[in-house]
Amino acid sequence: MLTRRQAITSTLFGSGYIGLRALATGLPVSFLLNPRRALAASPQPGCATQSKAQYIILNTSGSGDPINANVPGTYDDPKVVHSTDPTMAPTPITMRGRSSTAAAPWATLPQAVLDRTVFWHLMTNTPIHPKEPDVLKLMGNTYAGEMLPSLLAKHLAPCLNTIQTQPISIGATTPAEGLSFGGAAQPIIPALALKATLTSTPGPLANLQGLRDQTLASIYDLYKQDASPAQKAYIDSLVTSQTQVRSINQSLLSALGSITDNTANSQILAAVTLIQMNVTPVISIHIPFGGDNHRDIGLAGETTQTVSGVATINALMSQLAAAGLSDSVTFMSLNVFGRTIGPGNTDGRQHNQSHQVSVTIGKPFAGGIIGAIGPVGGDYGALAINSSSGAGAADGDVTPVASLPSFGRTMLAAVGVDSTTIGTEIMSGKVITAALAS
Repeated sequence: MLTRRQAITSTLFGSGYIGLRALATGLPVSFLLNPRRALAASPQPGCATQSKAQYIILNTSGSGDPINANVPGTYDDPKVVHSTDPTMAPTPITMRGRSSTAAAPWATLPQAVLDRTVFWHLMTNTPIHPKEPDVLKLMGNTYAGEMLPSLLAKHLAPCLNTIQTQPISIGATTPAEGLSFGGAAQPIIPALALKATLTSTPGPLANLQGLRDQTLASIYDLYKQDASPAQKAYIDSLVTSQTQVRSINQSLLSALGSITDNTANSQILAAVTLIQMNVTPVISIHIPFGGDNHRDIGLAGETTQTVSGVATINALMSQLAAAGLSDSVTFMSLNVFGRTIGPGNTDGRQHNQSHQVSVTIGKPFAGGIIGAIGPVGGDYGALAINSSSGAGAADGDVTPVASLPSFGRTMLAAVGVDSTTIGTEIMSGKVITAALAS
């Protein structure tokens, strides 16, 4: 029987640990699996536009965190209840030259990050915690019930040449937060398990230089005899030098070695490391933002976790910048539902199926607010959205129920998936062009 460590290594690096050879050489998995065919192959169909392809770090929660209670777009109506703690004071922020107001933690994001940050006022249309998988499937609006993160992974993997297509969850706190791909549940690999597997002695990262030399030697004859000058130049441009392999090894071991637990900060360390290893296009994490806060006296827990949650996003943005990945990685959040925000919600909040806020941060996005809120059933819910301006209005061409699949369509468009494919994968909604950077 496989040990847990062997199972995780196989999950990360594939059959025969082909991914390790890709990491050690810089050559795509598709090339290493069949070099002769790869030399003759044309570009793979279904690939998102190369220049727009992004890795995705998905923050998802089945708790229904109250992110929607303290973001831009909720401070225009004085009846909306916010935390009164000084650390959550209403604070001006600017995104792409447009002024708004948010809880103070959001104003700590650097201006360059805010200019790529979009706050989406959406409706998930469920108040039930275990419906998180259904929300990730856009409430029945995806072909064959595929999850949005899996659709993104499916179309991004060919462009990014990742070791595997399937997304990986490192932050799921309940089975409802787990991911599926093609109907199959995907393994959950906590940050500590990732550290234990990859930093073990001897471990999979112990002999990258030897694996590099062995792999290149095995394909030398084919390279010498069958590759054209242009193909040789292309392959040479991909091959990682021994010096680079040593640097990669030391960098990865250093990052993994700093993981001490399975908290959100450790999860982002693990996620960035997996991206540097080019394991998968999509990684899910769980950053707490207040949780299931029915009895949150004075909204104290919401306050504490909003402050720490935005700090975690700030840490993620800093790590991506340090790794040279700011233009290559998009952060995205999508939770099962939001929280009630109307009068009477000062000592906790209830489930709100009519309003959930997603946050996206990345190069493909023009910072701002998509949608708005209005009175719904004694509280507040998402209004319809004008797809060309992004404004929330009663006469918008994206109804509140269609806002969730429209979010999904816009995410696919943001990473370069063509409109015909988007229409096949997600059966309703519209691309909200106002959210996309030109």
